[in-house]
Amino acid sequence: MADTDRQAAFMNTTRFFLSQKVAGVGVGCALLVMLAACDNPVSSDRGPVGRIVFQTSGLSPDIFVMNADGTGMVNLTNAPGADALSWRYSPWSPDGAKLAFMSDRDGNNDIFVMNADGTGVVNLTASPESDVLPSWSPDGTAVTFARFAEGASEIYVVNIDGTGAVNLTDHPEYDDEPAWSPGAGKIAFLSNRGSRFGAYGLWIMNTDGTGVEMLANGEHIQRFLWSPDGSRLVLHKEIAPGFDVFIMNADGMTPVNLTHNDYVDLVGAWSPDGSRIAFMSDRDGNSEIYVMNADGTGAVNLTNHPAHDSSPTWSPDGSRIAFVSDRDGNWEIYVMNADGTRAVNLTNTPEHENRPFWSPRE
Repeated sequence: MADTDRQAAFMNTTRFFLSQKVAGVGVGCALLVMLAACDNPVSSDRGPVGRIVFQTSGLSPDIFVMNADGTGMVNLTNAPGADALSWRYSPWSPDGAKLAFMSDRDGNNDIFVMNADGTGVVNLTASPESDVLPSWSPDGTAVTFARFAEGASEIYVVNIDGTGAVNLTDHPEYDDEPAWSPGAGKIAFLSNRGSRFGAYGLWIMNTDGTGVEMLANGEHIQRFLWSPDGSRLVLHKEIAPGFDVFIMNADGMTPVNLTHNDYVDLVGAWSPDGSRIAFMSDRDGNSEIYVMNADGTGAVNLTNHPAHDSSPTWSPDGSRIAFVSDRDGNWEIYVMNADGTRAVNLTNTPEHENRPFWSPRE
């Protein structure tokens, strides 16, 4: 298969974890691409820990939560309209007590927060614009998000009671996909400002919008993640004919290509202790989940299955990884040990499920 054909095929199968936005009605309005819609206990000496939130696919997706063994599955939203999780960042508040999500239940895309049991739903933005991609502050008192309006997108921050919304960027170019540093002092984001070809680079600013700096120039960066301690950033960007995973310090210094090959390697998730990185790659012929040390050594194919596997998320103790796979005929949430053994289908429904995120607390 030609490189271009192989890359196109792989990118098609990874549509659940790549940027899922489409141009909406009106200039600059970006709407959500809402992916939409039992018990299979996971055997372990210790037993599974924590909870996993995920969403169904379809025109009116809902958000569900379940125990880490697949029991106790509950529809948290079950409301008219489309309710969706961020396709980038964990919806869990740092203490695991709340969930941030996106919904058009009030007529357009807004940012909402609810308790982890689905109660106490609050519309934080309630704006006529399209608000997407919430990311929690480390103390759980605010979220940052992207707002699309008037031919551009801006980065905002708002308190979790809906007060104090502030435009942090106020720039004519596209600023998108903000993520709060675990260290509280910085927000990283993607922007095409200063790019000759509209390619996104990685930028950083203080949480009040001051001190804006470019960390990595416009090289078609598509996703980045803070390390658990906030000292490093991992990202993937296009390096023809594929994508490579890079790591750098939080100040943008000493970037290192961790994968460095002609295949499509995409960032997945940091391990809770920051020592390993789960990622997705087609280097063995289809979308598989791999794990490597944070210095790029010791890469191992964990799934090694002819189906397509994606969207890894670590358990809070680092012993397991939940992921999405179509190995049973439709997209389901699975869990496996962190070494790739004992993969189990947790959802096992006729619907499609995706975007799993493990709670930060056991």
